[in-house]
Amino acid sequence: MSKDKEYTSDENMEEVKDQIREDFKDEPAEEFIDDNLNSMDEEDGETMNLSDNKEEGPSENQKLKEDLEKEKDKFLRLFAEFENYKRRTSKERLEQFKTANQEVMTALLPVLDDFDRALIEIRKAKDKNLLKGVELIYHKLSETLRNKGLEAMKVESGDSFDAEVHEAITQVDAPSDKLRGKIVDVVERGYKLGEKIIRFPKVVTGR
Repeated sequence: MSKDKEYTSDENMEEVKDQIREDFKDEPAEEFIDDNLNSMDEEDGETMNLSDNKEEGPSENQKLKEDLEKEKDKFLRLFAEFENYKRRTSKERLEQFKTANQEVMTALLPVLDDFDRALIEIRKAKDKNLLKGVELIYHKLSETLRNKGLEAMKVESGDSFDAEVHEAITQVDAPSDKLRGKIVDVVERGYKLGEKIIRFPKVVTGR
């Protein structure tokens, strides 16, 4: 018997059969030809199917992985956008809460100014009972407004002038070299509501 040969072309099938007959001329060749060639066809078919499955399997898995990565990326982007939205809206709500009473607070500022002027005049009169009564009312009102977020800005003579937070209404000759370019007098108090300035302090600067 000659060495086994590998036959793969349908066009050479007759040549394959002749060669097998030659190799098996002392044995029933036709039965061997039919059985083995059919078996080879089946094995080739199974091999082809397996190859197809192997080719389709990784391809399908790769496609699923890519789709999963895309969906994961979409989810992460959506989650990040939602977190940003929550932070932004929370900050906006907090700011709105802090400044919700801005109009009312602004309307009450002249009343606080009147109290400041009244206390100056009452102190001059040296009426202790009157001064004590007015101070009690003033402190009660101030404390109530402070609890709502209103805060008087601390500005004094000698402080450096800052155009971002001070409103200069006039400029005078500085009474001393130390007051040149600085605040000489505070004409009207400034107030903040939370972190927002709702009225800038009016000041006089030295030149």
